[in-house]
Amino acid sequence: MILILVKFPIREDKLDEWRDLSRFYAESVTAEPGNVFFEFSESVLEPNTFVCIEGFRDDAAGKEHMAQQHVTRFMAEMPDIVAAQPQIIYVDSDEVSDFGPMGEIQPRSA
Repeated sequence: MILILVKFPIREDKLDEWRDLSRFYAESVTAEPGNVFFEFSESVLEPNTFVCIEGFRDDAAGKEHMAQQHVTRFMAEMPDIVAAQPQIIYVDSDEVSDFGPMGEIQPRSA
């Protein structure tokens, strides 16, 4: 599995554009057959910073992802939206397959 984490610092005056583009991108990526999961979340510690977490089945799926038109559009528009260069963590591993249950936390009964 390919696991990718990216932090996107967004210009405050571009937040509306970011929200539109990120929704389009998330919907497009999750429709890819090799995508296992995709999510954008807003940081609670860093203002106007969003974290992307995405997983692809394997290297071939990751390469197919990069060839998509929605990736081209996202990469072309983001330089006008980010406040600084995004930071990335990229992991290629046979050990990660998908999200699993967290043993330390379970809902309390009402």
